[in-house]
Amino acid sequence: MTLIKSISGIRGTIGGKTGDNLTPFDIAKFTCAFGSWLKKQSFNNKSVVVGRDARPSGFMVESIVTSCLSSMGFDVINIGLATTPTVEIAVTAENACGGIIITASHNPVQWNALKLLNHNGEFLNATDGEEVLKISESLDIEFETINNLGKIINKSGYEFIHADLITKLTLVNTEAIKKANFKVAIDCVNSVGGIALPVLLKKLGIEQIFELYCNPNGQFPHNPEPLPQNLKDISNFVVQNKADVGFVVDPDVDRLAIICEDGTMFGEEYTLVAVADYILSKNSGNTVSNLSSTQALKDLTESYGGKYFSAAVGEVNVVAKMKEVNAIIGGEGNGGVIFPDLHYGRDALVGIALFLSLLAERKIKVSELRKTYPDYFISKNKIELLPGTDLENILNLVKDKFSEFPNDTCDGLKIMFPEKKEWVHLRKSNTEPIIRIYAESTSLTDADNLAKNFLDLIRNLI
Repeated sequence: MTLIKSISGIRGTIGGKTGDNLTPFDIAKFTCAFGSWLKKQSFNNKSVVVGRDARPSGFMVESIVTSCLSSMGFDVINIGLATTPTVEIAVTAENACGGIIITASHNPVQWNALKLLNHNGEFLNATDGEEVLKISESLDIEFETINNLGKIINKSGYEFIHADLITKLTLVNTEAIKKANFKVAIDCVNSVGGIALPVLLKKLGIEQIFELYCNPNGQFPHNPEPLPQNLKDISNFVVQNKADVGFVVDPDVDRLAIICEDGTMFGEEYTLVAVADYILSKNSGNTVSNLSSTQALKDLTESYGGKYFSAAVGEVNVVAKMKEVNAIIGGEGNGGVIFPDLHYGRDALVGIALFLSLLAERKIKVSELRKTYPDYFISKNKIELLPGTDLENILNLVKDKFSEFPNDTCDGLKIMFPEKKEWVHLRKSNTEPIIRIYAESTSLTDADNLAKNFLDLIRNLI
């Protein structure tokens, strides 16, 4: 079974049986449920923004989504191929009552998904998401008559609007970036980053751009998740072209990985750390990341006199915590940067602009910049969930076994080992039928060993 329904949307593999996979029926049912929920919000503006990544199934899903919304009386502003953060920005720019992003993010090509946005261009909170799920199950949906059908309006060029907004940010130093004359290599995994990144880089004054896998045809040349084992091509590409930096994004461009000039990995956990370093050097304030992110952000924030806060995994949870503590920068350790001065959403594009500003102002190589941050290493592992697995009971057993150590249960179970500067986080994935087991330590060997101990423990309990 590869259909996953959550408060943030619906995700699954294309084809197969209704209810088990992401079929046209499931797409239509969920879209109409979202439309019904939007109607209950009583917005004056009955428009919804729709955008998609470049997956081959995208156009089929888009056709269903736009037709369903039209049948419910919504005017659909279809911005076509667009990044997730671009759709988020378009919702507020168009004063729309909501939005749908058609993307399965880092999942392989056979997957697709609907991500739901409220009128602020932000993911639905738990309460609203649960309401949409209930409507989708009850099928309590009413459609409009012929005279009240909505229009479908195709609107292109939002990548330029997005880039303009970024370059106008006070902390984006376009003058310093242009003067630095950077050579930049990019890997956009043949999705919408191939459209958006060149536009942004040119706006920033980058003249030498080396493009790898930038044809937005949805044919992913490697596993689309921007992890080190998937980035060998861009690593070699950076060195071959003597680029100053390499940027890698996932299919919907809300995650950013960075490659050093020598082809080594900057580390996706350190994307947010570096951007936060730049922001905190300009303004004092608080930061937020999720429980599965490196403790390097906490160390950095406290070195600037700020306070660090953690949140449950998931963009909506990080955003909620950021608003609560008035954080000036936040995100997730998977390369997700959330900069409130632009919008409350993970945005690899603004991450690139801020990182280049940092690099240009400090006049430092990427590999040298990385050495200025504390060394932590995260071992990321997963176990496939078997049908009927009682995960809550398993986590309770683990918690009891390590009861003498500090823990956090706001999202699965995180156990901290302060003396060793280590932690392990066990949680059910929001996007895949798996248990994630992340462990961090001051060496990769120690992190791997810590993770292995818990992997063995979980397998035995299962």
